[in-house]
Amino acid sequence: MSIVEAGALDHVIRFLQSENINLQESATAALLTLSASISNKPIIGASGAIPLLVNILKHGTTQAKVDAVMALSNLSTYTDNLTVIIETNPVPSVVTLLKSSKRSSKTAEKCCSVIESMVGFDEGRTALAAEDDGILAVVEVLENGTRQAREHAVGALLTICESDRCKYRELILKEGVIPGLLELTVQGTPKSQTKAQTLLRLLRETPYPRSEFQPDTLENIVCNIISQIDGDEQSSKAKKMLAEMVQVSMEQSLRHLQQRALVCTPTDL
Repeated sequence: MSIVEAGALDHVIRFLQSENINLQESATAALLTLSASISNKPIIGASGAIPLLVNILKHGTTQAKVDAVMALSNLSTYTDNLTVIIETNPVPSVVTLLKSSKRSSKTAEKCCSVIESMVGFDEGRTALAAEDDGILAVVEVLENGTRQAREHAVGALLTICESDRCKYRELILKEGVIPGLLELTVQGTPKSQTKAQTLLRLLRETPYPRSEFQPDTLENIVCNIISQIDGDEQSSKAKKMLAEMVQVSMEQSLRHLQQRALVCTPTDL
């Protein structure tokens, strides 16, 4: 019989509500462990633990906040929990924790995981956009996070832009997202690469090919975006990244051709 089935969850929840900081930390850590199990996710979601975790995220100790956001990340992978989580308005507290965390940390990765889930709701998108430097914090993870964190970050920004391109395009562009997206198109995970390319297309002036004389290549898409960027420094950085991206792409293509040539070359008998 599992710990949850044995009734231990009720005790954990009581400890979460305790004013004793040590009990709160222990209970949060216990929920983090329990939330990793697929079978426990719906039970924990229905137990009333999620609002308590969000409260810990707002008012708990630093360690308790980290464990709380990781537990929420685990719980958010169960669809029925998403509605419960969004109703607790966790985004402001998640953004606060994200901004205080190292962008390459596991904490930042889990923060972006929760944010990616929450921006699938209008309330989540509105809350993120309303936070000072909220979108910027996500962009910074896109640039400097772990591979998985960068995937969550670009996924969140893509979801936001797809939901209302006219409303969010400028908000995302002004945070200097282009260099990070360019890097992801070459060095990201397969999912990150696809999402980065899709987001670049949405961020340009028009998401559609402009004419038959200007093919819908990534280079042309980025050049179109760069031409609209305000600020010499950001534009210069984006142009440099584009040049590097093209160089890397050419080198990868050359290596691929060389490998094919080696495979196709008949060996001496």
